[in-house]
Amino acid sequence: MARKKEVIPEYGTVEMHGSTYYRTRIKDADGKRISLLGSTPEELHQKVKEAKREIEDQIFRKENPTVEEYCRKWLFMQSALIRATTLKGYEKMVQKHIIDKIGDMYMDEVTTDDLRLLLVPVSKMSASTYSKLNMLIKCIFYSAERSQVLEYNPSATLSAKGGKRTKDKEALTDEQVKILLDTIRELPPYLFVMIGLYSGLRREEILALQWDCVHLDEKVPYISVRRAWHAEHNRPIVNEELKTKAAKRDVPIPKCLANCLREAKAESTSDYVIADRNGEPLAETQFVRVWKYITVRSTKERTIYKYINGQSIKTTVKPKLGSHQKNNPKIVYTMDFQVTPHQLRHTYITNLIYAGVDPKTVQYLAGHENSKTTMDIYAKVKYNQPEDLLPVVNEAFGISSGQ
Repeated sequence: MARKKEVIPEYGTVEMHGSTYYRTRIKDADGKRISLLGSTPEELHQKVKEAKREIEDQIFRKENPTVEEYCRKWLFMQSALIRATTLKGYEKMVQKHIIDKIGDMYMDEVTTDDLRLLLVPVSKMSASTYSKLNMLIKCIFYSAERSQVLEYNPSATLSAKGGKRTKDKEALTDEQVKILLDTIRELPPYLFVMIGLYSGLRREEILALQWDCVHLDEKVPYISVRRAWHAEHNRPIVNEELKTKAAKRDVPIPKCLANCLREAKAESTSDYVIADRNGEPLAETQFVRVWKYITVRSTKERTIYKYINGQSIKTTVKPKLGSHQKNNPKIVYTMDFQVTPHQLRHTYITNLIYAGVDPKTVQYLAGHENSKTTMDIYAKVKYNQPEDLLPVVNEAFGISSGQ
């Protein structure tokens, strides 16, 4: 059967730069009229067909984007609502656990099983990581549903329960605090540790702290928390964008910390309380090196590599308490426990609770926006032993302690 001859429409012409061109107008994906030109009717007709195919594809992609396209759009929309550090964390998680796995799929192709499969590897990680990814998936797909990109939301029935429960954070004991401070006295992390232990500031708040917010000459010395630190490509960024509104607070400081800060201020040549040799806030890698002064002095089990006959042999060793590091005899293993920056803050909050400070005051001093965060810690600290609960139960039932 003979192939039907293609009909070429009649196009108007236009004079440009001394030449005659055939011209027509069509609507693009956004509904705007655009002009197409051709030297011949056949050339222009071919351009029109190619343009229409491209426009149809663009319209389809707008109505039904891929997972990667919609995830990036959702992240861009969040950039106006959340902190840069929070957005950075979201971007990493979305890229690693969603885009890298199903980014090429169209949104309306994704099933509940596809999303459950995304959560399988994460179920072997911590419960907080699992919960965060679960939250991101639901936020993205609920947003797509509200924007009518989807008729059916495949994330609606995903369970929020999953991941390994992490060990509850433990505060340092008074004895451990003493050992820690004795170990690092005169070393770079000492001031940071003192601020964490006796003011409860977050790491980002300590590294952003400037002397104009340390009020040592007041009747009751206090620290004004007004700035936060974060790193972008290892560069320190300090601004007034705090974690929450509740993070903005004035924290009274005890005498031991006030004295420590006075000594540090007398020697400081920087606006920052914790600064590098140039007076600038610490970069991420600089803080890691500072904190290493603590980790290298603990008896934590560690992996080392020995070269035997030209081969690298992996060995696990656990230093003995009181022994010296072989490569650097000045380093003594004085701590049979580990310390994290957040543990300093947790120790501060725990000590407040043990001292009988009411939960609302603890919430303010800790800068917790949600009272549930404070109460969860409060309940675990105050009521985690039967001997602590017995007097409360006896009093509730009118039973004397001798009965």
